[in-house]
Amino acid sequence: MLYRALSIALLLLILVPSLTAQNPSGNESNIPPPRATYFGRRIAQTMHFTGAPWLIRDNRENEERCSVMLGQLKLKTGMTVCDMGCGNGFYALKMAKMVGPQGTILGVDVQPEMLQFLRTRMEKEGVDNITPILGSFHNPHLPRNTVDIILMVDVYHELSHPEIMLRAMRDSLKPDGQIILLEYREEDPKVPIKPLHKMNKVQILKEYAANGFRIASQFDKLPWQHMMFFEKDPDWKPTSK
Repeated sequence: MLYRALSIALLLLILVPSLTAQNPSGNESNIPPPRATYFGRRIAQTMHFTGAPWLIRDNRENEERCSVMLGQLKLKTGMTVCDMGCGNGFYALKMAKMVGPQGTILGVDVQPEMLQFLRTRMEKEGVDNITPILGSFHNPHLPRNTVDIILMVDVYHELSHPEIMLRAMRDSLKPDGQIILLEYREEDPKVPIKPLHKMNKVQILKEYAANGFRIASQFDKLPWQHMMFFEKDPDWKPTSK
């Protein structure tokens, strides 16, 4: 327990300077207004915290094969993993056990109510290697060059500042770190999700390539979702605007 406390304290020491680094001027007026569209795609609203019970519904495993997805992450003991848009911790709690006591899960959400749900579930399950982080719509508040994997499950399509967020996430990843993206398949009309909350592969690849990522691999055997692994593109150069 003492080891965990010291580890979290050290992480926070790393984290605090990174907040200024991701917004060097400290001037919130430099942040552009939220987008309504991006590369022709309408951006969906963030799911409200009152919908949190849906995230831990009894039939989620049958519908989405969550255990199969987790197996594809290939998590290792001691990893630092970010659950971006962690909600009430459906995946964060599972991954916390997979990375072991020496590993850390950074659970980022923009709704404090979601993080409180997460803390309650952590306490109930006796999990202490998750660090809840209250992000903002333009800043995930992640430490630089620290994260092995960022998992985004049905979250990216809701980001109101996709370019700024992807830049911050890119900066937070280790050189060999990856973003692992899950989105409901727009190509499949049988997936029982509202169209605004689905994405197709062509759109995903277009947006990620524009922000310094290239596809590393894909897993196409989930019932409802794309699962795409993105790594940093070493040849990418940001375009000036």
